[in-house]
Amino acid sequence: MAKTAQEKADLKAEKRYEKTHRKKFKATPGDIIFNILNYSIFTLFTLACIFPFYYLFINTISDNDLVAKGMINFIPRGLHIGNYTALLNVGDLSSAFIVSISRTVLGTALMVMASGLVGYLVTKQEMWGRKFFYRFLIITMYFNAGLIPWFLNMQMLGLTNTFWAYIIPGIVAPYNIILVKTYIESIPAELEESASMDGATHMTVFRKIIWPLSKPILATIAIFGAVGNWNSFTDSLMLMSSAPKLYTLQHRLYIYLNQASNLSALMESGGQVSEAVLKSALSGKVIKYTISMVTVIPILLVYPFMQRYFEKGIMLGAVKG
Repeated sequence: MAKTAQEKADLKAEKRYEKTHRKKFKATPGDIIFNILNYSIFTLFTLACIFPFYYLFINTISDNDLVAKGMINFIPRGLHIGNYTALLNVGDLSSAFIVSISRTVLGTALMVMASGLVGYLVTKQEMWGRKFFYRFLIITMYFNAGLIPWFLNMQMLGLTNTFWAYIIPGIVAPYNIILVKTYIESIPAELEESASMDGATHMTVFRKIIWPLSKPILATIAIFGAVGNWNSFTDSLMLMSSAPKLYTLQHRLYIYLNQASNLSALMESGGQVSEAVLKSALSGKVIKYTISMVTVIPILLVYPFMQRYFEKGIMLGAVKG
């Protein structure tokens, strides 16, 4: 469509403003120095954050003998992907990967649904005992019985050596509920009032209005939940002593780390180590690097797609107390 005279005039006025703005606000030498220092510092900080992942990656795709000798630092040598295919042959690693994926997906989904629903309910003035239940949730953030009472409690509830020990304790997340509650309170009340006047129930309002509008904060807490579930290994270490098939990927990595550390201590103390054991330890070092990379890759792939929701949700969800 052809532009109208008004649109052309507005475009010219905008260009004139941009030219005037650029001329009026020229960068001073101090501004230039500040920008150079600012970009330099953040560039170095970014490289410092990226390098550990880069170091792991180049060690997993380089020649294993060179990796075992510590000769791979900045540039990969002897490129191959055999370490990743070899992981399929490591005992119980595939089942550990499935357990980690399952707990992450299911645990995150249930946590997001519960946080969304509870966060909405505690915003309703007509909810019976609203203040009591909300304050009770907040209190749990500040008081913790400790590791041993937690283990005994899980044991009495029959949640040891079962997959549900990964899921049930994390469904109610007080911090995430607070974020959702604060975000929902920022949604115009007129939307809910108009729906209520048309006969919509609270659940209908939540499902058709509140839930779709709360996608930014829900995506934010989904990231929190996914990262927490994926990286957790303490519950696997404490609760799955008699169920090795339920070990998470991080627990398996922990076992390999311990094996490598024990062998290193034996060698440093002058103990005799056979060539076969030493070769196994060297390959274990490569496996350790590869597993570490595998545990990081899923989060690195998911986060870029969730970042825009994360930034918006964490800001809006933290405006009020």
